[in-house]
Amino acid sequence: MTDLDGATAVITGASSGIGEATAHALAERGANLVLVARRREALESVADDVRAEYGVEAVVADGDVRESATSAAAVEAAVEAFGGLDVAVINAGLARGSDVAEMTDEEYFAMQETNVDGAFFLAREALPHLKESEGTLVAVGSFAGEFPRSFNPVYAATKWWIRGFAHSVAAQAGDDGVAVSVVNPSEVRTEFGSEDGEPFEDRFEPGSVTEPEEVAEAIAFAASRPGSSAHEIDLYRRDKYADTM
Repeated sequence: MTDLDGATAVITGASSGIGEATAHALAERGANLVLVARRREALESVADDVRAEYGVEAVVADGDVRESATSAAAVEAAVEAFGGLDVAVINAGLARGSDVAEMTDEEYFAMQETNVDGAFFLAREALPHLKESEGTLVAVGSFAGEFPRSFNPVYAATKWWIRGFAHSVAAQAGDDGVAVSVVNPSEVRTEFGSEDGEPFEDRFEPGSVTEPEEVAEAIAFAASRPGSSAHEIDLYRRDKYADTM
């Protein structure tokens, strides 16, 4: 386990699923945390858990990542509480609808504003501080952002954007010592999908697809490289290619 003792990390979508698991994975390695999501009570619970279990500090910065002020407040909280920022994890994301011809404006903008705008806002706020610390920006992508996807092309497009944005930021910020990583899971047993139907944690049996803790370990690996960059990590269930190709 690579040490992050004394490092500071901001995590979006930290109230459950991959974000909550990432909070534990980074705290276990010694990082202090700023936890971002809309549900303050859930964030407080995660913060209490990591403080008690790992002896780190955790700050709650509740808000909607679709608003630029949320990312600005989260990064400001990291600097004020811990003196800087070493890791920023772009994790908040959602899916709505499916067919392009039937998708509503509300469904389209919910995905665009959360998955794309939210990622940009956090990266914009975090990068000046990551340059100072020679830290790491980690973006949670998706299998859907690597291959054509018949189900929900708009969601897939937002994840293609995440990959393209992250890799291009890596090209721009690499000379300043910033590592940029993308972690691409396939299905993960979380609350994902609950807004439009059955959540993945209920749809899939344990062991049949990826668990959030597995994705969190990949994020922690990327966040803790001492002098290199884990450019891209694909984390698929073992039969994913057989199922989709």
